Formats: sequence, C-alpha cells, structure tokens
Amino acid sequence: MPGYGISPSGEGLLPWAWAIERLERAHNYWVATTGPDGSPHLAAVWGLWRDDTFAFSTGGASRKARNLAADPRCVVAPEQAGESVVVQGTAGRVTDPTALAALLAAYRDKYGAGFPDPLQHPVLAVRPRVVVAVVEREPMFSSSATRWVFGDPPSP
Repeated sequence: MPGYGISPSGEGLLPWAWAIERLERAHNYWVATTGPDGSPHLAAVWGLWRDDTFAFSTGGASRKARNLAADPRCVVAPEQAGESVVVQGTAGRVTDPTALAALLAAYRDKYGAGFPDPLQHPVLAVRPRVVVAVVEREPMFSSSATRWVFGDPPSP
C-alpha cells in the first residue's frame, strides 16, 4: 500500500488464524465480479468459509452467476471493513453430491435455512489466490497490513 505509511517491518503482521476467524464469523459478504463489457458488479451474499475456500449459492440467472460463468475471477470480503479481509480468487461450481451435502448442512447450521436447489441455482466455491487483511485503526493500521499468497503456506 504505497503512500499509506505501512511499515516495511514484519513486526505486527496479522496471523492467518485472525483472517480465518473473520471469514468464518461474518454473516454477510460482498462478492465482486466483472461483466462481459468490463463493468464491475458488487452483490451481498450469505456464505461459508471452510477449508480455505469461500462457498455461496446464487440464482442461476443472476448477474453474478452469469459473470462468474464467463470470467471466474472475483473478490470476496466480509461485511466488516474495520477489520478487513479481502479474498481475490477464482470461483468454480460445486457439483460433487458429498461436498454439496456438507455445505448445505453447514449453511443450515449458520443461517437456519438451506440454499435453493443447486441444480437450478449454482453453489460456487472461491479458491483464493491472494488474501489481504488490515485493521483500519491506529496504531494497528500502519503495521497490520498483511498479504497471503496461496500456493505458499498461509503465513505469518
């Protein structure tokens, strides 16, 4: 974050468990996609963070479903910007019956209701490429900005 006074030191970086906690406990999430003409689209969804993946359901004819079918790159963030976690990744449709059953059970536990028929309304899993987190208050802001690149172990 050039120009924001972020410390180049590794001291004060957020642990991966901090990001996971915020991703798991959020109720609402923002999902950003790109339309065929390059226009941005942002929508709030319910979802689950499980096994280093974000899963959510969407209407089969929704703009986000159409956008992700054409370009699976997206960004996901929990609703609380004061302790932000931004997941940049790629979405893919979940079709395995065992995986869908596990997600449905977890979704019911979290929200008290299931998601619609996944044959008509896709369940999507976003696999992160990069996750960025920061606490938006001082004194933590300048020392807490942390980035994890997947493919490498999630550290610090």
